[in-house]
Amino acid sequence: MAVLQQTLSIKTSGRQLLDITERLQALVYQSDVETGLCHVFVPHTSASLLLNENWDRDVQTDLEAFFARLVPDGDRLFIHTAEGPDDMPAHIRTALTQSSITLPITAGKLATGTWQGLYLWEHRTAPHQRQVIVTIS
Repeated sequence: MAVLQQTLSIKTSGRQLLDITERLQALVYQSDVETGLCHVFVPHTSASLLLNENWDRDVQTDLEAFFARLVPDGDRLFIHTAEGPDDMPAHIRTALTQSSITLPITAGKLATGTWQGLYLWEHRTAPHQRQVIVTIS
């Protein structure tokens, strides 16, 4: 069985959810895998992955608003502040979400739900260059 592994480099513009579903689907097509798995991993401690609604952008806005309330930047509770007031909240956001996810491949396509997309969620407020390791088998 052939395995395709590729690292995507994704530039973020600060805190945001970036839909990477189409980029993943392009790799699935490239792999020629008809039935299998697509594993996605983010090797960062302040960015994560989220499988969620991709039709209504209000969902992304609401998720960000909820996390801003749940883990506010600059909270005096945090002692890890060496990289700024958004650093420890970014680590907590990552701990509450996922750093890897596996999606099924069916008939040569990602088998996501009708309104599902996979997002890279940047938790820092400044732009970053993120890596996403994709393994298809």
